[in-house]
Amino acid sequence: QLQLVESGGGLVQPGGSLRLSCAASGVALDWYAVGWFRQAPGKEREGIACLSSRGSKTLYADSVKGRFTISKDDAKNTVYLEMSNLKSEDTAVYYCAADNYAPSYVSLDRSDFDYWGQGTQVTVSS
Repeated sequence: QLQLVESGGGLVQPGGSLRLSCAASGVALDWYAVGWFRQAPGKEREGIACLSSRGSKTLYADSVKGRFTISKDDAKNTVYLEMSNLKSEDTAVYYCAADNYAPSYVSLDRSDFDYWGQGTQVTVSS
């Protein structure tokens, strides 16, 4: 059974950077697409980044394109989300999610993912 645990959230000033980690256990991520989602208070959970299982494709929401980067360390079975130039509107609980798909599949649709972490809070404030 695949389990995901996020870490790395915290309080950061506008313009700052953070790196979130999504550590997987139970199953190797080799055949799993991994996505990052976020949910701000009063808003729906939105997909912001996705990496295909073999790491050949990425997909980003327009709101984070050019500021966030998703990557994977196969040796550590961990996916990262590097966030830079953070804005107050990036404040949310961030979740990683995974599911078994073809090597080049990417999606920002939360209904495409069955395995979820518990979330980590990111607050961007001065």
